[in-house]
Amino acid sequence: MTTATTGNAPCDYALGYTDAEHERLIRQASFIAPVTERFLREAGVGTGQRVLDLGSGVGDVSMAIARLVGPMGEVVGIERDRASISKAQARCEAAGFHNVSFEHADVSDLHGEKSFDAVVGRFILMFLPDPEAALRSVASFVRLGGAVAFQEVSWIPMLALGARLPLWSQVVCTIHQTLLHSRANPEMGLDLYPLYQRIGLPAPNMHMDVLLGSTPGFTDVILGVLRSLCPLAVKNDVPLSALGDMETLPERVQTEIASSNTVVSVVPLVSAFSRKTAKM
Repeated sequence: MTTATTGNAPCDYALGYTDAEHERLIRQASFIAPVTERFLREAGVGTGQRVLDLGSGVGDVSMAIARLVGPMGEVVGIERDRASISKAQARCEAAGFHNVSFEHADVSDLHGEKSFDAVVGRFILMFLPDPEAALRSVASFVRLGGAVAFQEVSWIPMLALGARLPLWSQVVCTIHQTLLHSRANPEMGLDLYPLYQRIGLPAPNMHMDVLLGSTPGFTDVILGVLRSLCPLAVKNDVPLSALGDMETLPERVQTEIASSNTVVSVVPLVSAFSRKTAKM
């Protein structure tokens, strides 16, 4: 496969590519790793396969795939941010994975003839200006019978579950509003069902996982999203004043959760896979 790049600088991305955001992604990945691995197995990713990871970021999904395909398999990650690729490569080397490679490219500019047994992606389509065109393009690299498997979010349950706690609800609503300003699609997970069919794939098998917790490490996944989005919120006049002092926000969130003796969720994860039955 060959790739056409769009220069050294990536296109605008709501959460950015800071070191802090990279570390947040790694923490987030540790929480949802069991859900993603279970989904990959369900989609049929296994020993000896060649798999394309779309929007590979700092490498968490690529490494999960590498464990499943084993040393006889191959993982190719596509990422548009060079710093993310460097971090992903270093992490793969440190973990002893020699069957993973990364290519610097925009997902809209992929070309070539090599086929894959599966194409996967996590939290990528929601940020693309034309997810249908991107999905159609990457699905063309999948062999007949291969899997197209993506995990995306749905904020509808997140907003509903958060409504019980005023401060936490304000955090969740602020993130949601800022994402909308960025033109990301916070319901991409549910949109996968018609999207797969529009590009000529069978209706996907789908499920939603909602992880719940109350510890500071758990809530920091979402508070980290807020921190990464703050510059964009300010730029788009999304009000932050209702959240109070950002330095004390984590402590106040924990106090609210503890006083209510309850749990909160990370963003519900919608998983969808389909097998390619015809050339595209």
